[in-house]
Amino acid sequence: MLAVLAAIIVGISGPSQVSQYEKAEYSIRISGGTWENAYLQEQAAVDLEIVAPNGGRGLLPCFYSGADSLWTARFTPSQEGTYRLHFVYSEGGEFVSDFMRLPLNVTQGTSRGFLRPRDNWSFQYDDGTPFRGIGENLCWESRTEDDNPHLSELHQQADVYNYDVMLPKLRERGGNFTRMWMCSWNFPIDRQDDFNNPRYEASDDYFNPSAVARLDHVIELSDSLDIKIMLCMGQGDVPADAEFFTSEEAKARYRNRLRYIIARWGYSPAIAAWEFFNEVDNIQFADPKNPIPAADIAAWHVEMAAYLREIDAHSHMITTSISHRDIEGLNSVPDIDFNQKHIYKGTASIPQTILRYEREFGKPYVIGESGYEWDWYKNFEDIADGLDMDFTRAMYYGLFNSTPIVPMSWWWEWFDSRGTDLKIGEVRALSEQMLQAGGGSFEPLEVKVAGGDGYAVRCGKKVFVYIFNPTDKPITTFSVILGDHKTYRHIGLNILPNQEKIITL
Repeated sequence: MLAVLAAIIVGISGPSQVSQYEKAEYSIRISGGTWENAYLQEQAAVDLEIVAPNGGRGLLPCFYSGADSLWTARFTPSQEGTYRLHFVYSEGGEFVSDFMRLPLNVTQGTSRGFLRPRDNWSFQYDDGTPFRGIGENLCWESRTEDDNPHLSELHQQADVYNYDVMLPKLRERGGNFTRMWMCSWNFPIDRQDDFNNPRYEASDDYFNPSAVARLDHVIELSDSLDIKIMLCMGQGDVPADAEFFTSEEAKARYRNRLRYIIARWGYSPAIAAWEFFNEVDNIQFADPKNPIPAADIAAWHVEMAAYLREIDAHSHMITTSISHRDIEGLNSVPDIDFNQKHIYKGTASIPQTILRYEREFGKPYVIGESGYEWDWYKNFEDIADGLDMDFTRAMYYGLFNSTPIVPMSWWWEWFDSRGTDLKIGEVRALSEQMLQAGGGSFEPLEVKVAGGDGYAVRCGKKVFVYIFNPTDKPITTFSVILGDHKTYRHIGLNILPNQEKIITL
């Protein structure tokens, strides 16, 4: 009892007024704590209980700052009015101390807010503005040594392939969305050494200060550029083996890592979605003779998605991804907002894949990676035309079908070096025209085009048509079934093989 009574919250510093969607950061100092590792919530935890102006309640975890018994809370208010903030300290899951309820006055802001689910076609901001993600994977920065036999020299250009260059360039080229990994060489927050990346420094700390600082910076940069991120968190610096999904010790470790990520970076509207895994089916079959049971992987996602939903006071969207093998139960996890897979060497299948999964599972479906080729040992100069063609083809297939994020290409360094990713701007411009014309409404229409792929969407009073010619002969005509016994027929086209065309009616 004496040890418990000795631990108290002795001081809190932070703002008393901010505007809507402006970060409010607080420092919380604890005196007399008995923890050995303050990063473990089972030993010590500070939580912020929030009462919003409309009476809604939320719980925000705070993160240990690493020294001097100091915790930090990062909160982004979404409502105008007065919030009531109540800081609570616990040890071993038991209440120890709290601090007087503090008011936070929030004035009207100009931000559109966080991204939320809307429908299969789009997300929306808190203010109702519809959003479709247009961009590419930028999953990591340059590494010290790259294992690509043909592109390693390109990939290792640290002055070009770092987020301080890549993110502004993505914005300049029209992108508003990207995907990043947390792994051993990119944002390795719980790794101590051996990063294959000179941006990070060895440390014995529980969370690596250099990795944490880098992600702090990149989140702030993305926010300033209005670029949204799907952050793939991975398993952390531990093996993703069978025990990872079933061991209570492993799950407790993951929950502590997840709690830190949410506490430190969950404040940011730049985070569009938390992604648990990249291609979890490849993890499942890492040992082909002894695959991890699908039921264990699905159950883990049910448990962790529910926990994430509980601790994320800012209510970001949640997802995970597969490569190509479905995992039974994974597409039906209640707290996952949209499902996704990756498609390589199968761009033509994108529209039907999206439609099939949405119909079967009743959730938006996203192609988080797409490409003409997945094999990094091939010489891309030999297949350059196919890679370039599929770069835009995949995006347009997504734009004209019901997915909130258009398929995102891989091989970002290679496409940047060729200028292929300038096409992102064309797709984004058309996307904005669609959103403006229909206010976020999309009605797919039937297209008839002999030998070609055709898609049409009515957005408000406008109809947008996309035609791709995969044949060896020109396409000269198409028709669109408009409804009410009306058909639009277009003649006099000359769409050459492997070419595409956009028509607005």
